[in-house]
Amino acid sequence: MIQGLHYPVAIVGAGPTGLTLANLLGVYGVACVILERNAATVHEPRAVSIDDESLRTMQAAGLVETVMSETVHGYGSHYYSARGRCFAKVQPTEQPYGFPRRNAFRQPVLEQQLNEGLKRFPHVTALFEHALVSFTQDDKQVTLRVKHGDTETDITADYLIACDGASSGVRRTLGIALGGSTFRERWLIVDLENSPVTSPHTKVFSNPARPCIALPGPHLTRRYEFLLHENERDEDMLAPDMIKHLMETHEAAPESRLVRKVVYTFHARLAERWSEGRVFLAGDAAHLTPPFAGQGMNSGVRDAFNIAWKLAAIVQGRLGPGLLDSYEPERRDHVWAMIEFAFNIGRVLSPANKLTAFAIEWGFRAMALFPKARDYIAQMKFKPPPRFSQGFLVADSGGARETLVGRMIPQPHIRMSDGKDVRLDDLLGQGFALLVTSPRAGEVVPRLQGEPWSDLDARIVVLGDAALPGTVAIPPSSFGGRLDAYNDHVLVLRPDRYVAACIKVDELAKRSTAIQKLIAGTFQAR
Repeated sequence: MIQGLHYPVAIVGAGPTGLTLANLLGVYGVACVILERNAATVHEPRAVSIDDESLRTMQAAGLVETVMSETVHGYGSHYYSARGRCFAKVQPTEQPYGFPRRNAFRQPVLEQQLNEGLKRFPHVTALFEHALVSFTQDDKQVTLRVKHGDTETDITADYLIACDGASSGVRRTLGIALGGSTFRERWLIVDLENSPVTSPHTKVFSNPARPCIALPGPHLTRRYEFLLHENERDEDMLAPDMIKHLMETHEAAPESRLVRKVVYTFHARLAERWSEGRVFLAGDAAHLTPPFAGQGMNSGVRDAFNIAWKLAAIVQGRLGPGLLDSYEPERRDHVWAMIEFAFNIGRVLSPANKLTAFAIEWGFRAMALFPKARDYIAQMKFKPPPRFSQGFLVADSGGARETLVGRMIPQPHIRMSDGKDVRLDDLLGQGFALLVTSPRAGEVVPRLQGEPWSDLDARIVVLGDAALPGTVAIPPSSFGGRLDAYNDHVLVLRPDRYVAACIKVDELAKRSTAIQKLIAGTFQAR
């Protein structure tokens, strides 16, 4: 037990959200402690899908190659009717954020990788078998009563981030309710090992008699999810003979080995508020998402990236504590969009009756006749893209559909002049970046040296063939036309790769006032 110490940030819960947050703070150089009541990270498989946005976060944490070494990259979903005919394929090949859009992984492996990653940082302390007993806060700090074995002691922190899951003790202590609903549907989850399959893609049995999802994973693992009917009892469906029957009728390899079976009732809920004073909720402590779109864990990872750079900027004095007021407004709407997205996916994979199943199947077949509609489905363009309409940003005159402000900047793979291939974020650095898209970069860059631009401590990146003093250059063709509408601009990029502002070069002087106001606003009292 470490006694009497003070940390800028304390994290409760060493699941994917908490461990990701701790790794990001480690990269940013922020001292923190992560408390976990259990003796180790999880052993049983839980989340099984990691998306391109989360892999981009792993890149920021310096662990993406490690994580990708244990994933199945770029899998899709093939939908089958009750007659066994494939009527839709969602198989995205595009990589707008630099990574495959859907990837299969094993949560125990990911958590081990993230936990090992913490050992890189002497300023990050991981305390397993340490339970948070209680906490109090005032306007200066949070005091945590922590129990290890039979010993209790106090530590203090500037901020407490609760990543302690769906039954969050921190959320209950704060008296914050979870709004939303609980699904009436129950699902039987079956995890297998040594279960070879002929295709790396998810197979969706869109059969009203027994809706089912079969998800292949790395190292011959496979997960099945079966919808249970109201008249079916949990104990009957968990019986060995029933499990065997379900596996035999849903194409599981005979040599498969059962490692877990459990019945879940899925939730769609949001915390009524995500913070109180110096205490913030993240991951399942703040929101619960149905699993049909594989976005539950990924939403928690997005929370971690959003709040990590803000905590770092505040602790290191670059921005003020009011910056944290943008955390919930930026994340809440997108979390709800992901919940609705999961609802819609659920309606397709579990039709209520034969008529609904028929309508879904032939609706998809009809769309496949039109290239744009077919591409919309196949490339997974129906997934709601992340976008902030409020928060730490400066709006421009572009409409909500057109503007880059509040959106994540694409991440192309870039061929450098020396022949090396790199991803954009590796050139942007860990903090803010100013991306100059102007052919007049030689005139623009000197104007970005003073305030308020220097307050962001930003790296200047120029779309050009040669670097100017104090800048990084990337080839003008790197974005493949995706930034054509923003030629002759300066794009203010946040550490989490969202665009905070898009400013015309000819308006730099005028718009610098808005940037100055944005920065100054964070120093106003919360």
